[in-house]
Amino acid sequence: MEKNTLIIALLIGLFLSQSCSSVKVMDSWKSDDISTIKQNNFLVVARTENTQARIAFEDEIVKQMTEKGYKATSSFSKFASLKPNEKPSEENNKKIVEMLKKEGFNGVVLTILKDYQEETRVQTDGGYYAGGTYYGYYPRYYGGFGGYYYHPMAYPTLGNYVEQTTTTSTSKLYIVETTVYDLEKEGENQLVAVVTSQIDNPESAGATAKDYVKKITQSLK
Repeated sequence: MEKNTLIIALLIGLFLSQSCSSVKVMDSWKSDDISTIKQNNFLVVARTENTQARIAFEDEIVKQMTEKGYKATSSFSKFASLKPNEKPSEENNKKIVEMLKKEGFNGVVLTILKDYQEETRVQTDGGYYAGGTYYGYYPRYYGGFGGYYYHPMAYPTLGNYVEQTTTTSTSKLYIVETTVYDLEKEGENQLVAVVTSQIDNPESAGATAKDYVKKITQSLK
């Protein structure tokens, strides 16, 4: 499988799988003058060819940026034909920069998949003795000290043994990076923020995007 095809497949799994997810910010950085970008006009780009995922992440980032007073537009709503995964070239780079300037954008928020890992997890339950049904209900099972102290179920090795069970599952971990650029600056100075996060077993695109954007916003305060 070619690299691009693999990345697309992983992104589809990332944004469409239906399991319990968690987002953890692994690392973040922001420039000292990040407060100066408040007046910038941002284009928000999620680099994936999966349309549903792109819309969900871009819309959520735009929503939360707007709520905080920033001016932001999703690349899908403005440039539906834009191909975020298009192969880089000098011509393509020049075309993107010119397009941004023409439309009045002087800031970019870019989210991309950096890495994907699968982790095998083993969970063991049981393997111990549990209380029985003395008088039917807890805490009546234990009763008073005297009654329980000499009760057969209070002695070692007696009671209801809970068989030990082992469950093995595969957890999908995605490393996602969001970068913020101020196009009013030059060269390396354009980068004003970077947030790298780990998404563990993502949910639907909408739910994952909401949690993800909330975490990266908190890390940049």
